[in-house]
Amino acid sequence: MASSSTPTTTAAATTAAPSPGAVAMATKPKLHGRAFYESIGSPKFVVAPMVDQSEFAWRMLTRSFMTPAENAKLLAYTPMFHARLFEETTKYRESHFQATRPAPPVKKGEPEPPVDTAPWLDGNTAFDRPLTVQFCANEPAHLLAAAQHAAPYCDAVDLNLGCPQGIARKGHYGAFLQEDQELIYKLINTLHVSLPVPVTAKIRILEDKEKTLAYAKNVLAAGASIITVHGRRREQKGHLTGVADWSYIRYLRENLPKETVIFANGNILQYGDIEKCLEATGADAIMSAEGNLSDPSIFAKPPAEGEEGREYWRGKDGKGGYRVDAVFRRYMDIIHKYVLQHDPPTRRPLFVVGDDESWLRESGGAEEAEEGPARKKRKKDGGPRPERCVDPNLVAMRPHLFHVLRHFISKHTDIRDALAKSRPGDVPAFENVLEMVERRVAEGLIEYEKTGGKSAEEEPETQPATSEAVAAEDAGAEEDPESSAATVKACKRPWWVAQPIIRPLPKEALAKGALSLSKKDKKKLEEEEAAAAAAAGSAGKTAAEQELPAPDGTDGVKEPKMDDKQKGLTSEELVCG
Repeated sequence: MASSSTPTTTAAATTAAPSPGAVAMATKPKLHGRAFYESIGSPKFVVAPMVDQSEFAWRMLTRSFMTPAENAKLLAYTPMFHARLFEETTKYRESHFQATRPAPPVKKGEPEPPVDTAPWLDGNTAFDRPLTVQFCANEPAHLLAAAQHAAPYCDAVDLNLGCPQGIARKGHYGAFLQEDQELIYKLINTLHVSLPVPVTAKIRILEDKEKTLAYAKNVLAAGASIITVHGRRREQKGHLTGVADWSYIRYLRENLPKETVIFANGNILQYGDIEKCLEATGADAIMSAEGNLSDPSIFAKPPAEGEEGREYWRGKDGKGGYRVDAVFRRYMDIIHKYVLQHDPPTRRPLFVVGDDESWLRESGGAEEAEEGPARKKRKKDGGPRPERCVDPNLVAMRPHLFHVLRHFISKHTDIRDALAKSRPGDVPAFENVLEMVERRVAEGLIEYEKTGGKSAEEEPETQPATSEAVAAEDAGAEEDPESSAATVKACKRPWWVAQPIIRPLPKEALAKGALSLSKKDKKKLEEEEAAAAAAAGSAGKTAAEQELPAPDGTDGVKEPKMDDKQKGLTSEELVCG
């Protein structure tokens, strides 16, 4: 992170000792629009900006599944940062954005050490580019000052105009700026005129296509080089998430200048959805949030049959995916190598059927200690409390693992509990959970082979929100091709494979009582569904015929409510940006 002495008033201001990133920027011309997009490799895949969830280690994990050629097509966004806090508070910057090493604490009376300007993690040109830094803001001066801190360490700065959460309403940012198009213009134009790197913006669609087009034109006229369009309205969150409407993005593609760079966001659940979205929308690239959180390999082309190796599993039906123990291992190794700055521990090869199984009979150690009744809480010994972990990469570990392991821990609840007890920064605890996961995956693979694949079919439903729909389907109910149950069936893999988390559609949530609406909201939902059906009919295609997947909950959607043990992380699991 740049030091607190970095000026925050004008983009032209410089320090006495500019950082290497600032020097490089001074000699690099500022490009705009498609010229800028092509200069960063014309990326086709985009890791979405997500609150506390698209941090450095996660971006590195996503990149790790791709070949060098594929990585050239991957753009990543940082989590959404609060512009005013980023500008004013050194502690906030250092605990969220680690472009350079934070200054060590200095005792009173001691001289301050020289600022370390060497590239470290975020935005390091050796392994974390191209990178866009995203901010939420409602004051141009604060936004510019914050962006100046980040500009030396990124390729562009993005304005968040998509967050639909209550906190965004209260703070007046994100999607709650869309009624003030003049302010949006000022925010973007201030960066366009004064910042040495391009500005981009991420928006949600409005109530009709014409208003959405006018919105997009305003954003582009203000100076945005790239516009990301999330095909959901501001109201579509939680159980009201619903399916993103790709037709809005296609409408923008056909009515904006051809040179406009558009990213499409929404409905990207698995690798196969990428080409469908690009074809349906005409967008230059696709952005994924929850699809990426559930499976960080979502952008990687699956290996050919017979070339799976130990990390990728393919079943007898030909369907497959990366094993959760493989994903977990990669993630831990990145934490060790980059965040903790030491070599990862030596690990045995991932188990495949046919390997020596004797290690499975060895004592599980910590795993066995977790079994049995819960221990009574120990009395406080009066000793010093452990220092609170603030490293963004370590704080994000538990929420990430709950996402990746969601289907796995629905079956293995003891591992869910062990993960819930793992505190941020306690890397040995997470290593223990990894060992537990590896053992269960090995046992699952062995059982799968013994039963000829039947064991995978006997697993319990992994997503509570859709269990009733699936139960009805299994009981012989007529399958609705536009239901989330149909999407669950299409995406479902055995519990040892990373796979998407499917949300119920609003009408399903209403039917099962997971969602209750006021009469006004219920009428509005019915009108919207009728309008959507009419639009689909006039186009001659149903949503299913257009191959639109069920909702992925991108942009600020919370998970369905869970008990404390299932959750075990934070009061809110925001995926916003």
